[in-house]
Amino acid sequence: MRGFLERDSVRNTILTVIIFNAITLGFSTSDTVMAVAGPLIHAVDRIVLVIFIIELGLKLYAYGLAFFRTWWNLFDAFVILVGLLPQTGSLRALRALRVIRALRLLSVVPQMRAVVQALFDALPGMGAVIIMLSIVYYVFGVMATLMFGNAFDEWFGTLGRSLYSLFQIMTLESWSMGIVRPVMDEFPYAWAFFVPFIIVTSFSVLNLFIGLLVNTMQGAVEDQRSLDIEELTRITVEQTQTLTEEIRSLRREIVEIGRNKNG
Repeated sequence: MRGFLERDSVRNTILTVIIFNAITLGFSTSDTVMAVAGPLIHAVDRIVLVIFIIELGLKLYAYGLAFFRTWWNLFDAFVILVGLLPQTGSLRALRALRVIRALRLLSVVPQMRAVVQALFDALPGMGAVIIMLSIVYYVFGVMATLMFGNAFDEWFGTLGRSLYSLFQIMTLESWSMGIVRPVMDEFPYAWAFFVPFIIVTSFSVLNLFIGLLVNTMQGAVEDQRSLDIEELTRITVEQTQTLTEEIRSLRREIVEIGRNKNG
């Protein structure tokens, strides 16, 4: 059964069904399409759900308890169980989570799998950067509240408002004409506060994130390359040993034939 489930044809068929289901779920969001082909889309949705349930049952039968050791299997089981919920009220929105089954493509394409693995590997380093950014945000938020809070209560009246305004400034979304220049009309030297903040957060921290991701992805690629080389070496050694044994066997047969002729 495992051999059947791990066949490329079976995997490709399931992935095709997943993509098809994602497309039909997209169509179900259109009132125009549902008015024309609503019953058909619902029928297709039920058929796809039955296919997913059969796939899940076969996997549980083939892998047993080992099925629960793989996060992708747990993810698939969760999505299928969500699909079994009744189409009522807010639960209907949960059923739309089946569309994320398309993420299983990430486990099939090696390049995508490497990117996802790199993202997870970069989380510890990204956590350190986030902590550093939080400290910078807190310091600048307190300073902005104390300096500009009385004059611009809407943007810097409280620490929470200051943090939100600074986040908008960091994203460079309407930061100049929307916030900074009005503040500079009241405080001409406010640029000395906002420019360093933008340089530290928007440019330096962004480069840190990019650097972490690049280094992690490069390490993941090198590790995968090493694994590929080790696997190729192992296969080569096994084939060499097999060929050596065959040559020895042929030699023994030739020697034996020669002895029989001489005898």
